[in-house]
Amino acid sequence: MRHWLIADWRPAEDLVMPRHLLLMSLAPLLGLALLGIGNAMLTSLVPLRLSAAGVSSEAIGLISSAYYLGLGLGALVNDRLLLRIGHIRAYAGFASLVAVAALAMGLGDHPVVWFLLRMMIGWSLVGVYLVIESWLLSAADPAVRGRLLALYMIVLYGAGVLGQLLLGVTAMLSLEAAFMLVAMLAAASVLPLVLLPRVSPLIEQSEPLSPWRLIRITPTGVFGCLASGLVVAVIYSLLPLALGDGGTLSTAEIGQRMALVILGGMLLQYPIGRWSDSHDRQQVLIILSIAIVGFAALLMGPAREGIAQLTVLFLLGGAAFTLYPVAVSHAADRAPAGALVRMSQGLLLINAVGSTLSPPAVSLPMAEMGAMPGMALSLAVMGGGMLLFFVWRRVMRPAPQPLAPFETHAPQTPLGTELAVGPELVEAAEEHLRDAEVDDPLVEVTRELVADMPELITDASLDSLEEIEVKEEQALHDEQALNDEQSLQDAQRQVPPRDDSPLARD
Repeated sequence: MRHWLIADWRPAEDLVMPRHLLLMSLAPLLGLALLGIGNAMLTSLVPLRLSAAGVSSEAIGLISSAYYLGLGLGALVNDRLLLRIGHIRAYAGFASLVAVAALAMGLGDHPVVWFLLRMMIGWSLVGVYLVIESWLLSAADPAVRGRLLALYMIVLYGAGVLGQLLLGVTAMLSLEAAFMLVAMLAAASVLPLVLLPRVSPLIEQSEPLSPWRLIRITPTGVFGCLASGLVVAVIYSLLPLALGDGGTLSTAEIGQRMALVILGGMLLQYPIGRWSDSHDRQQVLIILSIAIVGFAALLMGPAREGIAQLTVLFLLGGAAFTLYPVAVSHAADRAPAGALVRMSQGLLLINAVGSTLSPPAVSLPMAEMGAMPGMALSLAVMGGGMLLFFVWRRVMRPAPQPLAPFETHAPQTPLGTELAVGPELVEAAEEHLRDAEVDDPLVEVTRELVADMPELITDASLDSLEEIEVKEEQALHDEQALNDEQSLQDAQRQVPPRDDSPLARD
């Protein structure tokens, strides 16, 4: 008997990414890369532009929050547009809205207008994420789903890093020109989907997937996406503050450590995605939870500085940033047919809810215990909660037992030509019917089996039971007449011929 933590093993050939899947995912991932670079630049350009215009910090914070408000609204309604017009046209529409909003930001700096534009960008970008995630999930076999989502996350994080690096290039341009560059990248992101050969997923009719039904279908996937939002938001929002606590690190050193966290998330995406494809994904989530607890504990003690801290931050990023793709892959494995689009929408919304809740909650222990101890303890508590939940779900619903290797065999079902109706088959069928009547009197035989009834067998156009009965009676009558004639002929052959010759009379 296998231990509950032992994962399913899959053959080595299942771990090879099919070439057609790579080609299929090339167009949406290239588009995401271009749009992600522009969005990363825009994230930093917005506060810089508003600050240069003399807008208050409170207004800047409110405008920044409009982006997340748009993310939440888009996660609620964008699936309807996608299901109505398809993946490619939906992507083109969302990317075009980002380009229009970026150009409009370069025309003025009114806070109310920027609030609406920033909300429109958030609404459009979550639509882009929905298109690409549902595209990859619909087209991918479960055996490679984790690796495809890992590539998706690598492109997303890589575009974010590259966009921040290109921000220095925009310093040589005016702010209006910088917004034009963002709009150009958003518009150019449509070209890979238009020009490259691709096969977009078919739009399947699906019934609404409420949050409660989604939780019933895949509680592990839902909780994993929620936990990912909780942990990643803390790392992005509060880890820089914790690293700077005490004043021992400069701003540049804090930036380098944050870059190392993101680099760990990028470089470990594909190995962990491949691992989840070859093992039970619940086990992978359990191991990632244990890793988060361990790395958070190390940040409170042995790994507070030096090479140890750099190593732990790298591994913490790898564990935290891979939670989401593994959880989504697990949920997709259990999604009903045609529900991947609505499932992706629900998981994006749940992830956004987690990202909203954790920063204000974690700020309380940070204020009481100190920045780094409070943040690390909070991460450890989150990881412990994930561990308990995933272990409980693993015990309640273990992975299926592995099947025996598939082996080909010669066909065992007789061909239709081997089932020619003969006297032996008719006799055996009649005997079976007689036995059935004797064994179970409730068995009602509605039709007698007759050897020669070609009209009854081939005529499929009879409209009523009465016509069938007439056919049966006629067939029985014909058979009886045929039997009588055959008996007469046999009797005549058995009577010796009469000999009227003289010798016979003597």
